Amino acid sequence: MAQCEQFTTAVDAVISRMRALDAALPERDGVAVFNRVYLTVTETVDRDIDGGRFADARAAITLDVRFAERYLAAVEAAEDERRPPACWRPLFQMRRHPGVRPLQFALAGINAHIGHDLALAVVDACRSLGCEPAELEDEFDRVGDLLVSLEERIREELMPGPDLLQIADPLTHLLGSWSLERARDATWSTARALWALRGLPDVAGEFTERLDAAVGFAGRMLLTPLPD
Repeated sequence: MAQCEQFTTAVDAVISRMRALDAALPERDGVAVFNRVYLTVTETVDRDIDGGRFADARAAITLDVRFAERYLAAVEAAEDERRPPACWRPLFQMRRHPGVRPLQFALAGINAHIGHDLALAVVDACRSLGCEPAELEDEFDRVGDLLVSLEERIREELMPGPDLLQIADPLTHLLGSWSLERARDATWSTARALWALRGLPDVAGEFTERLDAAVGFAGRMLLTPLPD
């Protein structure tokens, strides 16, 4: 029980850091847009853990914390004028661009976090827990299902209204090329591959670097400025 309480405190600390970012960043800032989405997800996961909706609370908490820590490390790198991972750079570079819509910022952040960070977080959690990825699959799927359910709401809340159809048309076309569900499925395969490569650090490092670059390229496309 004491060990579980320790992890719960870590989840609370992650949520506190996200809330502090929410209070500090301008509302229209692209990182702030994603942070609000991710804060909602993390608070929901935390409530589900407290409500006993995860069969293995310790595994869920560990995965949740390791996952969030990668996003927060990217934020800290940008704040310290260090280079964040390539998957996050488009969001930090374009965060104040007037031609990028809030929905684009939200989905670019989700792309970076799901496409790159989640696979590495699964490996981190397996190492912390001394388990195989298969033992975290239920927790992975539940968090993924939550994100997929939120994606539709995010699109509805951040999509321009009927009076902005000139913007909505290219936006719909651009964002229709990316799917959170497909990204989640690919991430699980990536996590299993990285775990299988853990005894080959050079190969795993090259694999991770290429993944980072590929996800960053997708993020750059999602953040294509649109005409007014």
